[in-house]
Amino acid sequence: MMCGIMTARSCKEAGINPRITILDGARKIGAKILVAGGGRCNVTHHKVLPKDYAGGSRNAIKKVLKAFTEQETIAFFADLGVQLKQEDTGKMFPVTDSAQTVLSALLNECDRLGVQIVQPWRVGSIEPDGTGYVIHPSDDRNTPISCDRLVLATGGMALPKTGSDGAGYRFAKHLGHTVTDRVFPSLVPLVVDASDTWVKDLSGISTRSTLEVRSGTGKRLASFTNELLCTHFGLSGPGVLDVSRWYLDAKQNDPDASLVINWLGDGRFDELDQQLQTLGKRTVSGWLRDRLPERLAKAICQQAGVDPTAPGHAISREQRRALVKMLVECPVAIERDRGFTFAEVTAGGVPLSEIAPSTMQSRVADNLWIIGELLDVDGRIGGFNFQWAWAGGTVAGRSIADSLTISG
Repeated sequence: MMCGIMTARSCKEAGINPRITILDGARKIGAKILVAGGGRCNVTHHKVLPKDYAGGSRNAIKKVLKAFTEQETIAFFADLGVQLKQEDTGKMFPVTDSAQTVLSALLNECDRLGVQIVQPWRVGSIEPDGTGYVIHPSDDRNTPISCDRLVLATGGMALPKTGSDGAGYRFAKHLGHTVTDRVFPSLVPLVVDASDTWVKDLSGISTRSTLEVRSGTGKRLASFTNELLCTHFGLSGPGVLDVSRWYLDAKQNDPDASLVINWLGDGRFDELDQQLQTLGKRTVSGWLRDRLPERLAKAICQQAGVDPTAPGHAISREQRRALVKMLVECPVAIERDRGFTFAEVTAGGVPLSEIAPSTMQSRVADNLWIIGELLDVDGRIGGFNFQWAWAGGTVAGRSIADSLTISG
């Protein structure tokens, strides 16, 4: 949608008026926008950097993000009548706290610019036709559509209920592109193994923690500090979603890779060990009460083999160090992720080396552009994936307008 809008805007500035059509196969138009951010739509983040993304070349990501920054996104939506507000986390939401505000503004702009949206229209196949393409529907209700220029913006495989079923990868491959060997869920909750059911017993508890991915040799591969939520199946919350893609990727490379939790966020072993040594008559539970929810504190004590009602002077050196280790280096065995159904974005996709980041145009096929989640780029939670979509759509839209101006 953003690409269609920016193409139309750029063409209007150039004095040309191409026919622009968006084919949307979802049952409900703009479904991903409507479910994003708990129905509020986390439009962008106040500070977006290439390091907030994983996947393809960081230089290519930087080039795309620089072409349409988060500040330009804020200004763009303001121009559409959507004012954004910044929350403490840096996330930017519409002041109405309603995703419908964002979607309505985009739809109104499409209408104003004459961008046609056909929905529901599911693509079955795409065939090259001279210098353009013929798009065939997946059913008999629609007829094939021809176009001179084509943008693939199908999304990946995350949240299939919104229409993202992975078909875009098939289309890209058919047109000559490749897809990374791994295409897997990102920003996805994690299911804890049966060996660590004590974590599931803490369902409903939330705490700001640091989650760290380690290789089988103990090397730190990734680390995120954010809210962690214990659930009936295992782990969720922003921190878990952020670390999930790194854990899943590491596990593919190294079966011995692990997830370690510092329940205190910034707790340090030596400092906590020293504090416990000076507790005296104060109980362990009393000391932990200032730091963690009571249920979590008791569970950690139990796992460490420490009586939470015991005074500090009564616990042995071994018990003390076991408790501190459980607090700051707690290994949690993960059985699996919750799959694309619950993932917010897809990791993997069409390699960035196969598109020109200055235009988003294919280096493989003529008159083809690829944007968004279909590419091998996935961002952190917090509006980063939407910013990638806005930026890529804008870059592609401007490029298409330029190509039309030149050919016209």
